Amino acid sequence: MKHSEGFLKLVNDAKSRIKEVTVAETRERMTANPGAKLVDVREDHEWEAAHAAGSIHLGKGIIERDVEETIPDKAAEVILYCGGGFRSALAADVLQTMGYTNVFSMAGGWKAWKVEGGEIDTGQS
Repeated sequence: MKHSEGFLKLVNDAKSRIKEVTVAETRERMTANPGAKLVDVREDHEWEAAHAAGSIHLGKGIIERDVEETIPDKAAEVILYCGGGFRSALAADVLQTMGYTNVFSMAGGWKAWKVEGGEIDTGQS
């Protein structure tokens, strides 16, 4: 997907304030910290088609509204992903603004997860 110049500027600005991790680092972090939350911020239809095994869904459109109820511990390790790492970077920036202190965006997102052989769940779970 071709992204607009304004969108890329917004994403790059957010990326200057957040931490990114690779798929391999994400998997290592999830193994090392069973309490870490892997959060899919894609649209509902994307989540329903397939998602990373063990992830939870908080779409970018509602994450600000629902994250404090879903993940009340603002020090919890939270790794966000989307289709390619853009929306998750924006969401990570917002969560940091909300006081979350251990937030990461997974570089490459869902596309990278699939390429690197990440475990996948299909359908709702």
